[in-house]
Amino acid sequence: MQGKVRHSRHRNGSAMGSALATASKGQARHSRRDLRSFLELLEQRGQLRRITAPVDPDLEVAAIADRVLALGGPALLFENVIGSSMPVAVNLLGTVERVVWSMGMEDPEELEALGERLALLQQPRPPKGLKEASRFGGLLLDLLKARPDLDLLPPCQQQVFKGAEVNLDNLPLLRPWPGDAGPVITLGLVITKDPETGVPNVGVYRLQKQSINSATVHWLSVRGGARHLRKAAALGKPLEVAVAIGVHPLLVMAAATPIPVQLSEWLFAGIYAGEGVRLARCKTVNLEVPSHSEVVLEGTITPGELGPDGPCGDHMGFYGGEEASPLVRFHCVTQRRKPVFLTTFSGRPPKEEAMLAIALNRLYTPILRQQIPEIVDFFLPMEGLSYKLAVLAIDKAYPGQAKRAAMAFWSALPQFTYTKFVVVVDKSINIRDPRQVIWAISAQVDPQRDLFVLEDTPFDSLDFASERLGLGGRLAIDATTKVGPEKRHDWGEALGRPAELEARIDGRWAELGLADLGQGEPDPALFGYTLEHVLERLAQGAQGAKS
Repeated sequence: MQGKVRHSRHRNGSAMGSALATASKGQARHSRRDLRSFLELLEQRGQLRRITAPVDPDLEVAAIADRVLALGGPALLFENVIGSSMPVAVNLLGTVERVVWSMGMEDPEELEALGERLALLQQPRPPKGLKEASRFGGLLLDLLKARPDLDLLPPCQQQVFKGAEVNLDNLPLLRPWPGDAGPVITLGLVITKDPETGVPNVGVYRLQKQSINSATVHWLSVRGGARHLRKAAALGKPLEVAVAIGVHPLLVMAAATPIPVQLSEWLFAGIYAGEGVRLARCKTVNLEVPSHSEVVLEGTITPGELGPDGPCGDHMGFYGGEEASPLVRFHCVTQRRKPVFLTTFSGRPPKEEAMLAIALNRLYTPILRQQIPEIVDFFLPMEGLSYKLAVLAIDKAYPGQAKRAAMAFWSALPQFTYTKFVVVVDKSINIRDPRQVIWAISAQVDPQRDLFVLEDTPFDSLDFASERLGLGGRLAIDATTKVGPEKRHDWGEALGRPAELEARIDGRWAELGLADLGQGEPDPALFGYTLEHVLERLAQGAQGAKS
């Protein structure tokens, strides 16, 4: 990846600035939802920082972006990337706030309303009463508006390179970690089609460069792309693949959302956006890609042709080992004029993928409530690698219900197949407050009664804590209040004050001269819940004050 330093401060910077400036003008017939419009939004809100100094995509870009992300900092646009003429955008989804903006919203709680609409598609049933019928009618209208449409002159095909002109070295691919076997594509939409039904699958899978025109794709066996490849192998056909790089983050969110197999991610993305996704037919494969993609790679996988994928730094915080993975051979690249390369990288949280997962958590909640009615709320803590540990709050009504909820959760969505720990608490517990969850475990759990272990279940091959890769155990912890036969002795009455007393004190707070203290939640740092980087910054500040 080393090469001549291209001083793109003026050339790339001005091109990108021009692209962002013209973004606000929109298009004649359709609202413009692409990467450049989102970059413009971030810049308008003071959440985009341009880096004009030369930076190496080999290790350096990721190291800089990682520090900025850990500080809760802005998105970054590297305008002078060594070895490439393309600017690199990273950390766009580095805060939950920016993830919510990408969905056209301002508050994370708005995502639950969208999740309620998606829940109707996940497990449709006849409506009960006029209110539900009205909701179904509204959903049908949403589906009509969400149908994708084709662009005849798509921006993503302003430049076309075929055959010998295809060269992945022209892309500013990152190598994020020193032990990585090679540079990777991380935020590309990997698009395949079911060889039998023709229904497309859009996934976000890592691709590792193997040569100037080939890359291995790393997907789990339960993912749609892997399922399509198995079908193609059974039919004795190659599997066509397109990789769309540099799309609006909303499309990344849609690709990461679990949906019924028979539905298309394009339709879901249209529901997200409130309008149909603009697609373009690929030049050399029978697939459609977002028409405003910055770069599109077109190729095929020959079933059985594999390449050595890895080692590669992964979300677990370790290097994944080398693994034989499907080899994609690219024979065509199309792109916009002066394209912008969107990327990210994996590693121990916080990372962009963790922020995205926190937002998806809100979308999943209504879907889970529909399948498991006793679930009031659920949370996947970022520190639990966004899916390894789940906390469920249930409206408990009968003995054994916590175990039932845990079992149902593990089978509710494909993403939860690899959740190792499920903690079930009462609905009165704020599951997003670790202090309350720890209290519930400490006060409500007897380990010999309330721990439920499933042994030797299918598991994530990247989970190195498991004794046998691909096979591992699961643990459910019942931290709910015990009822009926679960309760073999009398428990003391829970402490509490009358609501009338609490309301009276609320009303007298200012009279008591305590208004300046507020009545919100205290800073968790007061109780020892301070993040490591906050401590470091405080120490640095104290050191600076002394000097």
